[in-house]
Amino acid sequence: MALNVVILAAGKGTRMRSDLPKVLHPIAHKSMVQHVIDTAHNVGSDAIQLVYGYGGEKLQSVLGEQQLNWVLQAEQLGTGHAVAQANANISDDDTVLILYGDVPLIQASTLEALLAAREENGLAILTVNLPNPTGYGRIVRTPCEGKEQGKVVGIIEQKDANAEQLAINEINTGIMAAPGKQLKAWLGQLSSDNAQGEYYLTDIVAMAHRDGVTITTAQPDSAIEVEGANNRVQLAQLERAYQARAAEKLMLEGANLRDPARIDIRGEVSVGMDVMIDVNVIMQGKVTIGNNVTIGAGAILIDCEISDNAEIKPYSIVESAKVGAEASAGPFARLRPGAELKRDAHIGNFVEMKKAVLGEGSKAGHLAYIGDAQIGSGVNIGAGTITCNYDGVNKHLTVIEDNVFVGSDTQLVAPVTIGKGATLGAGSTITRDVAADELVITRVKQRHLTGWPRPVKLKK
Repeated sequence: MALNVVILAAGKGTRMRSDLPKVLHPIAHKSMVQHVIDTAHNVGSDAIQLVYGYGGEKLQSVLGEQQLNWVLQAEQLGTGHAVAQANANISDDDTVLILYGDVPLIQASTLEALLAAREENGLAILTVNLPNPTGYGRIVRTPCEGKEQGKVVGIIEQKDANAEQLAINEINTGIMAAPGKQLKAWLGQLSSDNAQGEYYLTDIVAMAHRDGVTITTAQPDSAIEVEGANNRVQLAQLERAYQARAAEKLMLEGANLRDPARIDIRGEVSVGMDVMIDVNVIMQGKVTIGNNVTIGAGAILIDCEISDNAEIKPYSIVESAKVGAEASAGPFARLRPGAELKRDAHIGNFVEMKKAVLGEGSKAGHLAYIGDAQIGSGVNIGAGTITCNYDGVNKHLTVIEDNVFVGSDTQLVAPVTIGKGATLGAGSTITRDVAADELVITRVKQRHLTGWPRPVKLKK
């Protein structure tokens, strides 16, 4: 039996006050609907139907490369109408899981529990108990004495509920798993004769009860999993909830967070043991952090690897780069794509590297630019040094072999190779290869002029 997931994502989201379709607004640097799609994959979906409406071109430009069946809901006539648009893509023997593109925090474990609760050819609905259920559809059950719950017989929407039903605090989340054949039949029987004038998906629950179909329920671990975002305030609340969950996961894996409320995780982050992460750190994309690593305040890590015992000092940026064991970067350093620090290498204040390797034990402590370079071990790069890698059209490589000393304020005009053990005097501009163990000084001879008057301001 195939798992066919229907994701409802047709709403404009007027309260967002944005030209962007609501489901494309981000949580942790990823659209809400992408979170839902990823979760659908995690529960083993065989097919995903994305029901869209407003902003279809924008949705397709963002999500178009993925394996999705695009289903247009030209008119928004309710959730039941939305699901019915996917009928042509649903087989009779499918299990249909209905999700919402603006409910991004639903976890795979919760959906697995819902699917497990569904009996063969039965209907399973995800419910949650809220202290204040105002605005939500209520779960209506048969009367039952004691602690036993009665059987689910239907769902009544807030605007259609009487006083007794409004007192119910078990609410409908809208998430449900249904047998394909019966679902299509129930959707064909929906009516818009209600306070909203819409086709309620929730009405199929009463139909299932009428038809003698077994209705079971499951609940999420936390109510935040089933909350949606209709405005930017709610979006921010979901962002904080996501970050709290991600921070907890890191701490359980072995990270010590100075303040779990002041960290942002926007991707897939893995950490080793005894990792120390200071406040206001942002981690984005796929970030791998080894054991005994220290990440300073305000650092930004993007798609990078940090090896054991390394240190990223405050306010440094590491993007698509590798930091070797016992190496360090910063403060205020920048490792751009293709940069790599080998074991025990160090870059310091305002040093930038791009598509360059700094060898084992080498260092560039201050104010340097190292681009398109291969640097060996034991090399010292003086303050103010730059590799002049760009001729206005093409990039060229600088090679600095082992144990080279590069004096401060040196320019290496690529392509150029500096041999092992060479010394480059401060203030030199190197345009030709340097042999091993040579000393090269290119600066102009110092002159002393006496009796030279300084310019004075002319009187008007």
